[in-house]
Amino acid sequence: MLLHDTGLVYGRYLRQSLRSRFALLFGVLMPLLYLLFFGPLLTDLPLGGRGSSWQVLVPGLLLQLGLFGASFAGFSIIIENGQGVVERMRVTPVSRLALLLGRVLRDATVFAFQAVLLVLAALVMGLRAPLPGVLIGFAFVALLTVSLASLSYALAMKVRTPQEFGPTINALTMPSMLLSGLMLPMTLGPAWLDVLSHLMPFRYLVDAVRDAYVGSYATAHMLYGVLVALAFTALAVTVGTRVFRTAGA
Repeated sequence: MLLHDTGLVYGRYLRQSLRSRFALLFGVLMPLLYLLFFGPLLTDLPLGGRGSSWQVLVPGLLLQLGLFGASFAGFSIIIENGQGVVERMRVTPVSRLALLLGRVLRDATVFAFQAVLLVLAALVMGLRAPLPGVLIGFAFVALLTVSLASLSYALAMKVRTPQEFGPTINALTMPSMLLSGLMLPMTLGPAWLDVLSHLMPFRYLVDAVRDAYVGSYATAHMLYGVLVALAFTALAVTVGTRVFRTAGA
């Protein structure tokens, strides 16, 4: 029953996304701009890690894609609340968990597609990475999307208005990006900043993907990244499901 309901919700929202092809491409624009105009500045610079500058930057851009895109996913719930869509869904026998999972799986699909476009562009720019490492990067993007989209939808069910939602998300995502070392490894900064960054879960994810992009899979970074990603996703989906049930979505 849950799989069937999730499939119905997923199909509905995926069809919506496919009808807006401009939005699909526009979502990857910011990482592409970083790739095009920021990436060449890092060429041949010592970045404190193994591999080329592209193997340092591209993993961060992949997670940036998931961080910013999935964090703002809740805007759609606010719009649907205003149009009465959520209220109509509430009276159907569809599982509340399916209402959440269908949405976040659609988001994961969309951002995985955008991640593929980003990596293809990076290959043209000069990225060289093993295929297993690239696939591992996509998996981390999918997990990050599921977790952050779940929390974003949960927040949107609580605040209900764009005026409250937007500033809240901005206040959370920007420090998360800066303290996670998405653009550059945090080891390049002072010791106190490096220590502080370990409080951010995304730090462990980007370190793991950077290891994967240089072909290192059996590392402490990879272990911590997988554990943090799975734990964060499980926690976020649990919180999102509880909010959906109590809020009547």
